[in-house]
Amino acid sequence: MTTDAWFAGIDPDDADAAAERIRNGSADEPDDWPARAVADGFAADEGAYYAALREATIDAARDAAAERERADDRQLVHAVRAMDDAERTANELAERLSEWAGTLYSEAGTGVEYARELADREPEGPVEERVVSLARRVVDLADERDALRAFVERRAPDAAPNLAEMAGPVLAARLLSLAGGLDALAKKPSGTVQVLGAEDALFAHLAGRAPSPKHGVIFTHEYVRGTRPADRGSAARALAGKLTLAARVDNYGGEFRPELHEDLRERIETIRARADEAEDGGGARRGDGDAGGDDR
Repeated sequence: MTTDAWFAGIDPDDADAAAERIRNGSADEPDDWPARAVADGFAADEGAYYAALREATIDAARDAAAERERADDRQLVHAVRAMDDAERTANELAERLSEWAGTLYSEAGTGVEYARELADREPEGPVEERVVSLARRVVDLADERDALRAFVERRAPDAAPNLAEMAGPVLAARLLSLAGGLDALAKKPSGTVQVLGAEDALFAHLAGRAPSPKHGVIFTHEYVRGTRPADRGSAARALAGKLTLAARVDNYGGEFRPELHEDLRERIETIRARADEAEDGGGARRGDGDAGGDDR
């Protein structure tokens, strides 16, 4: 009797048990499993064995994909994408609302805050009713954006503690979104992490139409944005390198590593000290080949 095959001891009609065995089963060495399955009475012939194996494999893959989508990092990806969609839609509708309301009311206003003012009006007539209703939808979207942001800020430290601490919860979620999840981010080289979000600029560079981008979405981090332009490339490289390490620690270990954050802080302080040295020397100098290019 076979004891180490995926089909050993299970009912041929039990799809769940077969899928579980596919995910977790193992054998010490290869064998002629179709023949063993027929000999053990699991399958009538080799064709029936492969049909059962195919069904079990598909079920196992489907279950694995569903489990992956329920993971904390995937929930962050969905939340930050929904947050961005809500913000973009709210801003677009607020612009449309402002144009429409301008034909009805003498006071001028733009943006979501103006939509909040209009949402509190009591409409007079069917046209104003539609304008006020649209204003309320804009406010609802803006409020949903804020709620999604709060969700991201609460959940990111649980899903990726080092990444969330280093990048901030929202930027961490954006990096996960751009990379396709924590595992995918952890496997990327730091040079790729550095330019995530700058794909258009990178493609233009590869086509010979633009200089190489120094940074992508990580520009929003204070360590990059708050560094003088001549040294932003160096700051972006330092930040991307530590973000890559943080993602790997979160993905493969999960423990908080305070030394990562201290190392980055010291590196950024060293880079920013160049500006003081340059000023003391009576002029700005070019830093690590960063100056002279388009600051993306």
